[in-house]
Amino acid sequence: MSSHPVSTHSVPSGNPLLNLGFKIPFDQIQPQHAESAVDTLLALTAEKLEHLAGAPGRDFQNFMTDLDTLTEQLDTVNTVVSHLDGVITSDEWKAARKAIIPKVSEFRSALGLHPGLWSALKAYAQTPGAQALDPVQARHLKLTIDDFRRGGADLPDAQKARLTELNTRLAQITNDFGKNVLDATAAYELYVPAERLAGVPARVQGATRRDAQEHGQEAHRLTLHFPVYGPVLTYADDRSLRQELWEAQGQVGRQEGGDNRPLLGEILALRREKAQLLGFRNFADYVLEDRMAGAGEVALTFERDLEARTRPTFEAENAELEAFYRAQAGADAPELAAWDLAYWAEKQRQAKYDFDEEQLRPYFPLDSVLSGMFEITRRVFGTTVTEAQAPGWHPEVRYFDILNEDGTHIASFYTDWFPRNTKRGGAWMNAFITGGPGEGGVEPHLGLMCGNMTPPSGDTPALLSVGEVETVFHEFGHLLHHALSRVPVRSLAGTNVAWDFVELPSQIMENWVMERAALDLFARHYQTGEALPEELFSRMVAARNYRSASFSMRQYSLGLTDLTLHVDYDPASGADPVRLAREVMSRFYPYALPEDYAMVASFGHLFSSPVGYGAGYYSYKWAEVLDADAFSRFAQEGIFNRETGRAFVDSVLSRGNSSEPGALYREFMGRDPDPDALLRRNGILNAAR
Repeated sequence: MSSHPVSTHSVPSGNPLLNLGFKIPFDQIQPQHAESAVDTLLALTAEKLEHLAGAPGRDFQNFMTDLDTLTEQLDTVNTVVSHLDGVITSDEWKAARKAIIPKVSEFRSALGLHPGLWSALKAYAQTPGAQALDPVQARHLKLTIDDFRRGGADLPDAQKARLTELNTRLAQITNDFGKNVLDATAAYELYVPAERLAGVPARVQGATRRDAQEHGQEAHRLTLHFPVYGPVLTYADDRSLRQELWEAQGQVGRQEGGDNRPLLGEILALRREKAQLLGFRNFADYVLEDRMAGAGEVALTFERDLEARTRPTFEAENAELEAFYRAQAGADAPELAAWDLAYWAEKQRQAKYDFDEEQLRPYFPLDSVLSGMFEITRRVFGTTVTEAQAPGWHPEVRYFDILNEDGTHIASFYTDWFPRNTKRGGAWMNAFITGGPGEGGVEPHLGLMCGNMTPPSGDTPALLSVGEVETVFHEFGHLLHHALSRVPVRSLAGTNVAWDFVELPSQIMENWVMERAALDLFARHYQTGEALPEELFSRMVAARNYRSASFSMRQYSLGLTDLTLHVDYDPASGADPVRLAREVMSRFYPYALPEDYAMVASFGHLFSSPVGYGAGYYSYKWAEVLDADAFSRFAQEGIFNRETGRAFVDSVLSRGNSSEPGALYREFMGRDPDPDALLRRNGILNAAR
């Protein structure tokens, strides 16, 4: 998600990036427009910066508001270019993105280190007007001063220069890290005959056969995109094929010409140096100072406590799976390996619950999921979503408007749901334009949701897995956080909140996917229109917490790997961070990891942007505790209760970072979070006692 406010203001020019209206002209923007637009806006913004730093007679409107909106256009263009490089990448887009990264990074560093602006900010903070600000404006002033200090504004000149060098290099090298992952994923293909796909769902076999034909081959084309990779690892009877694909995935980020392992050490060293330059022990303490956790050790303690409380259930699950495997495969069968786990776990789940997730897909066509989700949010939050028209960056892109209860247009958004070789993996939401209350009334917000869901195939629509349905709801939760923002200060609006709070609005949305009354709004068979049968729903709910401790432990492994690298690891020690990451992760899997295991070299969440989720991956679990607890109010008062929904909008979704996140949570729940809520929901707390 973008952390910067964006604007609809334009500069007269033939360059479409300098004439961005609310409906962005994606059909006109080309790679060659990027660098010239950024150069123009850097010059314009630098001019505004000097005026702002030297202007006398400051008040909130002509100083803090101007500072808040100073980089809007630049941020818009940077977001758009970065987005296009991520969804329709090409050599030209890669070059365009690479050309602007150092320029934008250097300017951001210079802005945060500008002595005149820093002096002006401190002088304004001492004025009578600054002492009488309303709570939101006062928070904006405080956080802005904190940001300047965290950005190095009080450093001596030599250290400021070094900080600029660090920020610029981090921006370049993390971009390279992400591109290496994208390129390796896009480059991999494996053609196999039909017999090697025995056990794999027919829809996947059909899709891979058509994919091969489109590439001039008669076999089946396998890739590392999850809609192919996941089902093969889960269902393919051919063990050697599962191994081949798992090992291919393990090579991502360490291929010749795109090896991220050396970059990893450099990123960690640069981050540590930056943190210490700014007066912090390590990068985690620097990152977490202004988040709910507050410090790296707090986040580490949180993860380790969850690990300790989950481990007994985790070990029981693994023993049960091992016994099932031996009973099926025989005492002489090989040890369970990484490429066996999903396959045998699925076999066990089917035997235990008579439940195969593939049975659910016909009831989850994407269009029905979207319309049902929109109806749920209409009932709960009072929003109406309608499809509209706007230029997109690809033929599969769709565009929607969001209206509030009185019919006011409050936001619009784009969707782009299916994988392609020119698009990065995963699912994400981003903000293009941050609107909200202003001098001219309320301006609408603009955002997007992207994913890599199971695509349509032939005459069959996109049929989603339950996990993919949850992902759609998750990203729409982020989008609602952006779309429903009513914060007048744009840098405090929407999703611009502490990263261990930002996942609450997204993750709470996933809860509706497991509610019968909610499913009845959209879970219908794509051919017959039949509602999801009760017995299938019952089996789905019964199987919900199947191996939940194992899934939780995998998440802990990622969070603890992240924190270990950013708290405990000393880049000056000469130790290998890839090996350290392997050692941490090895505690969380029931099989031995290969000696050269290097998943961390493809861990884009942590290393494909200067900060990203670095030292912050624990946020997912932190926010799961919040969402499990907060949804208990909906469960008690009614999952479609409009008053409860209004309270959540008023306390959380509309408030952005206008108040401290813990205070917003207490406003909604009337108390602090219950740390046991997540373990209870996952069936771990009861099992452990």
